Amino acid sequence: MAKAMTDKTLLQEIVDLITETGEAHHQAFIKTDGFDPDWPLWYADHLHEKLGKLLNAEFTKSELIYLLVLLSKEQPLRAPGADWSLYYGKFLTERYV
Repeated sequence: MAKAMTDKTLLQEIVDLITETGEAHHQAFIKTDGFDPDWPLWYADHLHEKLGKLLNAEFTKSELIYLLVLLSKEQPLRAPGADWSLYYGKFLTERYV
């Protein structure tokens, strides 16, 4: 039971980090209303270290960029209308935990 609670807590921390990153990105690109065709690069810079620590995993920024692009393409097809940050968080915890 304790492991399940730990996993839920970890998932929530990752979702919160992804959500905060999205908000920070939107603020950084406020003049374009958040539009940034290279957003995965910005997100990877922002997430890489913190996400690696939370997941207790090692991955390159390039791998993270790949995963972010993959998730951005996959989520609308597999879970249309789903909360994107929760979808990303579940994928990352399932992959690394």
